[in-house]
Amino acid sequence: MQDPNEDTEWNDILRRKGIIPEKEKEVTEDQIINIVENTINEKTGRAANDLESKTLDELDELEDEEDEKVLLEYRRKRIAEMKELASKCKYGEVKEISAEDYVQEVNNAGDDVWVVLHLYKSGIPLCALINQYLANLARKFPATKFLKSISTTCIPNWPDSNLPTIFIYHNGSMVKQIIGPVELRGMKLTEAELEWMLGQAEAVPTKITEDPKPKVRDVLFSTLRYETDDVADSNDW
Repeated sequence: MQDPNEDTEWNDILRRKGIIPEKEKEVTEDQIINIVENTINEKTGRAANDLESKTLDELDELEDEEDEKVLLEYRRKRIAEMKELASKCKYGEVKEISAEDYVQEVNNAGDDVWVVLHLYKSGIPLCALINQYLANLARKFPATKFLKSISTTCIPNWPDSNLPTIFIYHNGSMVKQIIGPVELRGMKLTEAELEWMLGQAEAVPTKITEDPKPKVRDVLFSTLRYETDDVADSNDW
């Protein structure tokens, strides 16, 4: 049987008479490319039309959804940070210990725990002043473990001349010691100065970065200024 798709004069006559169907047209490569491009453009245009057809409120809702995802992630991280901080901030007071408590409270205080231990005796004014300061600092820095102990109760035969004494520990090991009234600046010591000293050892996360103790030059300048003012006042009279 003759191929109906063959290009012959007889087939052309038969096609004109409607006896055989028209020859099927071949799809060229260029036509395939055009079909694909038209499909892509149609879908892209539809997506663009979808956005263009949305109102400002609907577009805001889409932005709000993205913002909400960011805010939720930020909130999740902040909650985790706050839980971690809360787990560390569990002290907040100065605890009295004895020699029997030393190993448990100091050496076994825990990983990354800072411990400030004050050895003192009743009747020594500077010891009482430091205990007062430490009570305030313990509330201010509850992640640091503040302890105090009567000197001879904690360390037998510890000399009174070494009081007050402050030992600073981290991970159960001593990292700094401040011994005696000279190192602790005597009764003129301020709470800010003590906080700065502890901060220098990294025992507390203080924001005081410079020694708040007045410099000798500043004291002399202030004295001279007041004396000059007094002379000026007497001259006025």
